[in-house]
Amino acid sequence: MSKKIGLIVPHDYKLLSIAAILEVFETTNKLHNGIEKPFEIMVFQSSEQINQEHLFGYEVQPIETSEEHPELILIPAFTTDNMSEVIAKNKSFIPWLQKQHKKGAELASFCTGAFLFAASGLLNEKLATTHVDACSAFTKAFPLVKLKSEETLTADGSLYTSGGSTSTFHLLILLVQKYCGNEIAVQIAKIFSIDLNRYKQSYFSTFRPNHLHNDSLVAMLQQKIENQYSTIEKLEEITKDIPTSARNMTRRFKLVTGIPPIEYLQNIRVESSKKYLEQTQLSISEIIEKTGYNDPKAFRKVFYKMVGMKPIEYRDKFRVQ
Repeated sequence: MSKKIGLIVPHDYKLLSIAAILEVFETTNKLHNGIEKPFEIMVFQSSEQINQEHLFGYEVQPIETSEEHPELILIPAFTTDNMSEVIAKNKSFIPWLQKQHKKGAELASFCTGAFLFAASGLLNEKLATTHVDACSAFTKAFPLVKLKSEETLTADGSLYTSGGSTSTFHLLILLVQKYCGNEIAVQIAKIFSIDLNRYKQSYFSTFRPNHLHNDSLVAMLQQKIENQYSTIEKLEEITKDIPTSARNMTRRFKLVTGIPPIEYLQNIRVESSKKYLEQTQLSISEIIEKTGYNDPKAFRKVFYKMVGMKPIEYRDKFRVQ
C-alpha cells in the first residue's frame, strides 16, 4: 500500500524547496514502473490561500475540511528571513500539524521550514537543525528545541529536520531509504548526484556580524575587533579606553551580538582565514600569521571547531580556481 505523503504549501514558501521534494518522491515513484507506487502525494493549503484547484499537478486540499490523514507531512523552506512574520501568516497550519501528529503522522521540515515546525511545539525537547545561517535566530525563538546547528539532518523519533541547501536531499534520501530500502535510496542519490557521506553543514556557514543595534559601546568594540583582529594579542588592549567595566562590556556585547567578545574575535579571524584559503595561494602558516594567531595548533583547533574540517580540506573543497 502506498505511503500517504502530505506536502504543505504555506505562505512565502520557497519554490526550490517544493520542487526538490516533489522531484525526489515523483522520481522514486517512477522507479517502481509497473508495480504499486510507494508514495501517494497530496498537497495541502489553508482555505484562505487556495485560489486554484490544482497546484504543481496535484489537487489542492484545504487543511480545514480535508478528511485525509497523511502518514508523513513535509514542511518546505521559506523565502524570507522574517520568520516571526512567516509564522503569523501560517498560524492556521499549527493546530493542523499538531492534530495530524497526534493521529500518528510523521513530520519532516526542510531548511527554514523548521521555524513553522518548532512553532507547533512538537520539537520542544527534540533534536532539530535548520539552515546554518538561521541557527542563531532559531535558538532565540525556540530555546526548548535541542538545536544541532552543525548537522545536515536530525531524526528524533517520528520527527525529522534538515539543514540548508543540499541537506534537503539528504533528508529526502533518508526518508526514501526508510520506506523503499537502501537499493532505491542509492539510485536516487546517484540520479541527483548527492554525496551520501556528508553529515555536517558547518563549513557552509558564514559569520554575519550584527550591526543593527543602538548600543554605541558595543559598536565601538565591534569596530575595533574587525579592524584590528590580526594584531590583537589580548582583548584588554582594545577595551581599556571604552568607558565601562570589562564585566559589563562582556554582558552588553553578548546581549546584543549573541556571543562574547572573544568568540566574536575568533569568528572574524576564521572568516578572514576562509577567504585567504579560498582566494589566495598563501601557505597555512602565512594565513595563521595574517589572521592574528601565534599558535598554529590553537588556530587549527578553533578552525576545525567552527568550520567542521581542517584548513587544508577547506581549501581543497572551496578554492576558487
